[in-house]
Amino acid sequence: MPIALHVPPERSPGAFDVSPHSPLPTPDCLPPSPSLALPGGWESLECSEPMSINESDEIRGTADSTPPGPIVFVRGLVAEQLPQPPPPPAPHSRMRLLPALLFVATCSSTLFAGGWAYAGSVMVILACHEAGHFIQARRYGVYTSFPFFLPMPLGPLGTWGAVISMDPHIGDRRKLFDIGITGPLAGLVPTLVCCVVGMYLTDGGAVGGAADRYPPVLQFLAYWFNAPMPPGHAQVHPVLFAGWVGLLLTSLNLMPIGQLDGGHILYALLPKGAHRVAKTLLLAAIAAIILFEQWFWVVMLVLAILIGPFHPPTGDDKVPLGPVRIVLGWLTLAFILIGFTPNPIRFLQ
Repeated sequence: MPIALHVPPERSPGAFDVSPHSPLPTPDCLPPSPSLALPGGWESLECSEPMSINESDEIRGTADSTPPGPIVFVRGLVAEQLPQPPPPPAPHSRMRLLPALLFVATCSSTLFAGGWAYAGSVMVILACHEAGHFIQARRYGVYTSFPFFLPMPLGPLGTWGAVISMDPHIGDRRKLFDIGITGPLAGLVPTLVCCVVGMYLTDGGAVGGAADRYPPVLQFLAYWFNAPMPPGHAQVHPVLFAGWVGLLLTSLNLMPIGQLDGGHILYALLPKGAHRVAKTLLLAAIAAIILFEQWFWVVMLVLAILIGPFHPPTGDDKVPLGPVRIVLGWLTLAFILIGFTPNPIRFLQ
């Protein structure tokens, strides 16, 4: 049976420390220092049986040959060049200037839209969301860009949110799930804090008033804390407005379509049925916009169609998620039902 004697890559090109007439070592017993030099690019010798090597023995061959390469002879010992592994891919260089400029621009646009309290709160929400994706991706060795914050120069929100570019070749569905879900969960923590703190800071408005302009989770918090719910964003404290914006953007991101966060989560949960669910939701959204005449959602619908309902496969879609991840995934997607505001324009007018 052939014996392969491998040379560790960190050692200089060499083979084995042998003495006259000593048998070849076994694969599990590699001597500590090389004395018999191998040509460059050679990693092992294969022989059909243990043999002896004399001090005068030498390897003859072409040092710069490429796989499969020639056969070299060591006085009765035949050494074959093993195929070399492909070189590691060049590391991605992250774009730094554009993300930094967009961050400054978004800080400026949110500051212009709602003042320091609003700008600080909403930027913390967006930063936590994107940091969740970024840190989890780094943990798994998946390339991600720095976040691209999207300013909204005109309009009451001051921002369209933020996006992050990620290597589509993710190792398996578990990694996809963890990277996709960490962003929304990380962003929800400061979002809910802003909602509660903002309610205490808001003056005026009837308790439970204008409930149709708030998502169900905010209505619940208002009743729980006996807090006022003014009819529009101009009457609420900027911190509460930032929480309302955070709920809206998080809910939109959790839509289980294509490359949105919800699309990543849904694909991890249902690799074979995710695209059918996404297409069904797109058709339902078109019908709802027409039926209820909510034409302001047309822009978002067009963006969702451009993103597409399909999600690329991971490197291994058969890796199990486990019961904890499955339950957490469905609960996170279900947050759309309590965090989404169907008619945000009424609140923003």
